[in-house]
Amino acid sequence: MAQPTPLRLYNTLTRQKDIFTPIDRAHVRLYVCGPTVYDFAHIGNARPIIVFDVLYRLLRHVYGEASVTYVRNITDVDDKINARAAERGITIRELTDETARIFHEDVAALGCLKPDVEPRATEHIAEMIAIIEKLIAAGNAYAAEGHVLFSVPSMSDYGRLSRRPLDEMLAGARVDVAAYKRDDMDFVLWKPSKDGEPGWDSPWGFGRPGWHVECSAMSWKHLGETFDIHGGGIDLVFPHHENEIAQSRCAFGHSIMASVWMHNGFLQVEGEKMSKSLGNFITINAALSDWQGEVIRFNMLKTHYRQPIDWTVASLRETKRELDKMYAIASQYAASPAMIPPEFMAALEDDLNMPEAITVLRRLYSEAVDGVALAGTRLASCGQLLGLFQKSLPEWIGWHPASAAIDELQVQRLINARIAARKAKDFAESDRIRDELVAMGIQLRDGKGPDGELITQWEVKV
Repeated sequence: MAQPTPLRLYNTLTRQKDIFTPIDRAHVRLYVCGPTVYDFAHIGNARPIIVFDVLYRLLRHVYGEASVTYVRNITDVDDKINARAAERGITIRELTDETARIFHEDVAALGCLKPDVEPRATEHIAEMIAIIEKLIAAGNAYAAEGHVLFSVPSMSDYGRLSRRPLDEMLAGARVDVAAYKRDDMDFVLWKPSKDGEPGWDSPWGFGRPGWHVECSAMSWKHLGETFDIHGGGIDLVFPHHENEIAQSRCAFGHSIMASVWMHNGFLQVEGEKMSKSLGNFITINAALSDWQGEVIRFNMLKTHYRQPIDWTVASLRETKRELDKMYAIASQYAASPAMIPPEFMAALEDDLNMPEAITVLRRLYSEAVDGVALAGTRLASCGQLLGLFQKSLPEWIGWHPASAAIDELQVQRLINARIAARKAKDFAESDRIRDELVAMGIQLRDGKGPDGELITQWEVKV
């Protein structure tokens, strides 16, 4: 285990990089908001999964695997889930089980470790009810017409995380206008269930929880009343994380819920916001048909996690080419946590500065190409910490995109015809055949055999 070193993380709560000091160094606790399992997760959802997987790996490296607990929840009760299950004519449990299974397969293909605990919201209703009862008893919540609402005016410093004016918070929260609300900003903790909707018995009638209280309950159950780090996408700062803080702090009487709040930036596709209407909506599952999981992972990590990322085919192609080269070297060496160089650790410990860490990777690759064995070992070791180089070289080279419908016999016929054209010095025909193969997504590599004859190898390039 590496010796503890100063780790600095950008804290959304303080708006600065803070030195990370665990509440209990022997038990570092991390909570990240997971998926709402009603549909395939998209590549925007993949970003926090990958970012916080790297943080989890880093924390385990610094503090020891046994000293870190990572909780990532599954939201399996939600209006979107109800609507999708009804649309497909299946039960809510069937939908959420199927979607969760696909999500697990997708994130495993991205090289992400399993969290230590993955709680489902529907299995924590008792904890949600307990928190709501505490809030009512403390005067921070009230029951009205089968609903229970959090009273925002009852919390004097509500809004510390997002730091937004009241009118912006009202607009951002898309609050429901209801006569039973005491204040427009008050948000739902519990609401009645309609016929056909999932629900549970409670002191306020048959109903179901609001979204925000779910995470407060699950983090409390598995990490305690206060814990070290809470993560998620920047879109969750308000209202979700702001409301989590309000519920947990008021229920348990602490000045914090989590010491550090971390948020990754937005993702856009080819310079535009990702949306189904624009036809650029990409699921993780679909992306994995065209690219190896580590290509998606490495491409995501090339941009600092707090910055917006532009997801382009060109960047994926460049990432694939770079990983191909690094794999050829790293696969020759055994990785060891003890061989990770200080400059690589310094980059990661500076708020997960992946661009700087990748600069170190590239230098190690260049040195290894020049024959420096130590650099090769360090390259493999750094890659292992990032969740890279997890395949054997034959597995990596032998992968082909599922979407590439390649007729291998036709490819070989064209290659043979090109070789014949070159022998006949018909270079125009040779170039025409090469261009035809390139248009099919085939990349050629020419070489010579022992007898000097032309040998052409090929691979699919997406």
